[in-house]
Amino acid sequence: MAAICVYCASSEAIDPSYVALAAEVGAALAARGHDLVSGGGNLSCMGAVARAARAGGARTVGVIPQALLDIEVGDRDADELLVVDDMRTRKGLMDARSDAFLTLPGGIGTLEELLEVWVARSLGMHDKPVVALDVDGLFAPLRDQVDLLVARGFVRPSAADTLRWAGTVEQALDLIEEGLAAPRRRRPAAAEVLEADARG
Repeated sequence: MAAICVYCASSEAIDPSYVALAAEVGAALAARGHDLVSGGGNLSCMGAVARAARAGGARTVGVIPQALLDIEVGDRDADELLVVDDMRTRKGLMDARSDAFLTLPGGIGTLEELLEVWVARSLGMHDKPVVALDVDGLFAPLRDQVDLLVARGFVRPSAADTLRWAGTVEQALDLIEEGLAAPRRRRPAAAEVLEADARG
């Protein structure tokens, strides 16, 4: 059993298919015996993934800043709803409580969360699986941008490869479980990371 952090949308202006996808993810991770860590909201995809996970028997932990709790509906049914002071604390606590990270379609907040854990993984600051689920090409421009950054030498190919891409819910969870089962890597020293960057 693992605690899987799911990054996703809280916007209610999106197509309902994305909310259904989040619910599918919540049900699937519960069926596989995993627990959920989320952003602690009860709207849109964030609420759907938590409700579906709980319905399947998963334990759910939500982490939400007080400022967002004041303007959004918090996930009051969470097994733990942790209210923090700011976004930085929120992300750090979500990271600490999670064994793996799964990104669903979302907005700029979701992208920020994905990029932060992806960068940290690429630098050897953690060895937790990082997976993005893209069922309809929403993230295709991001993938193209990263490919261009690799081609022009700004990003090491090995760094780009620390994010795994999935096209279905089952594939996403398979990739997470593969990553969890893999031997844990020794964290490289800062000098080793810099040397690897210099080699490209």
